[in-house]
Amino acid sequence: MKSAGAALLTDLYQLTMAQAYFELDMRHTAVFELFVRRLPPTRHFLLAAGLEQALDYVETLRFSEDDLAFLDTLGTFRRDFLDYLGAVRFTGSVHAMREGTPFFANEPVARVTAPILEAQLLESRLLNIVHFQTVIASKAARCVAVARGKQLVDFGMRRAHEADAGLFAARAAYLAGFDATATVEAGRRFGIPLSGTLAHSFIEAHDSEPQAFRDFVLSCTAPTTLLIDTYDSARGLQRVIALARELAAAGRQQGIRAVRIDSGDLAAQARMARAELDAHGCGDIRIVLSGSLDEHLIDELVSSAVPVDAFGVGTALDVSADAPALDMAYKLQEYAGKPRRKRSPGKATWPGIKQVFRRRSCAGEYLCDRVARHDEPPSGEALLSEVMRDGHRSLPSPPLSALREHCARELRALPPRLRELRAAAAPYTVSISEALRSMAVSVDVASEGSHEPA
Repeated sequence: MKSAGAALLTDLYQLTMAQAYFELDMRHTAVFELFVRRLPPTRHFLLAAGLEQALDYVETLRFSEDDLAFLDTLGTFRRDFLDYLGAVRFTGSVHAMREGTPFFANEPVARVTAPILEAQLLESRLLNIVHFQTVIASKAARCVAVARGKQLVDFGMRRAHEADAGLFAARAAYLAGFDATATVEAGRRFGIPLSGTLAHSFIEAHDSEPQAFRDFVLSCTAPTTLLIDTYDSARGLQRVIALARELAAAGRQQGIRAVRIDSGDLAAQARMARAELDAHGCGDIRIVLSGSLDEHLIDELVSSAVPVDAFGVGTALDVSADAPALDMAYKLQEYAGKPRRKRSPGKATWPGIKQVFRRRSCAGEYLCDRVARHDEPPSGEALLSEVMRDGHRSLPSPPLSALREHCARELRALPPRLRELRAAAAPYTVSISEALRSMAVSVDVASEGSHEPA
């Protein structure tokens, strides 16, 4: 559902430009492309994410009477423009990469084609939506790669930057391969499996740890996880073992599924826990580790053969601590049938409407990508496809489960070096077609010729 004021989740200059387009009667079709200029030093690839929410925004964009009344108070906008703005609906098309597709610098992730006023109005919020989920999905993919099949649970909502960030971080992480989330609303809205049991406060609220364990297990309707590091992990573990044996002897259906360790030397405590559990006939009780984990710590634990079944990943995931922002841009590439390009140092763009072609080996592994004009002969798999036409989705949106499966296949198709954490991996080859290069030269010559003499 579209939230109140969503149309005003934009930068003021989008509206001042829209007014100028209106006054100048600039109604021709524009093509904008959304892309990342360069990868962060710690990323060898990025994962496209957030398209579903972006299309929701585009399809339902409306300026309400309250929105227009507020804009009127600014003294910046003419009444006839505000009346026009109240009737604006997106009427164009969108082409995009499928969510869960790895991509690289200078490759368009999405392309918007529409009358320039409509296309311009989308910029700020599209970037806001796609940027965030792409950042989180790309971080989550690194955790998935090094977990090597261990279960991963998103614990990060409490440290996310407000409610929507926590909710959509859970979606992006699940898309990238996480198994569950602690965020209940994400379970309801997106069908993501939920995971979570108790906090240290429940144990502290009891006069004794054994009683807290017993009360919690008996209150649950299914086997649960007990947190053992509130006071002393080794002592807490012995109490869990005693309770597990007591429950088994009584034939109770309630049971203990796992123990969770959230602090201290996680590797040493996990080894201690596994040895004790196995020695006392509790080999079916799993071990969950959490507490300031990121992909580097997960990689270290798994590579060291630490006996762990699942990881809870929180802050580092939901704020993408090492790479919280991408150099993502939404730039005009064509207007009124003519290619356009920005030439600012360090921010120059390739002009015209583009397509990304990906070549694979016989086994399906990525070999290289080529950014070309959209009308060039195909030189591989075309990554941008139509997802919206005449302001409405071209096809029903795929379920998140299907996108997750697609993402898993595509991550397996990445060259192995790109899935590693080391910063010095050889970059993936993305070439620019000669036709695009020639077009850029032509656009530059034409723009130079259009300048008035000084």
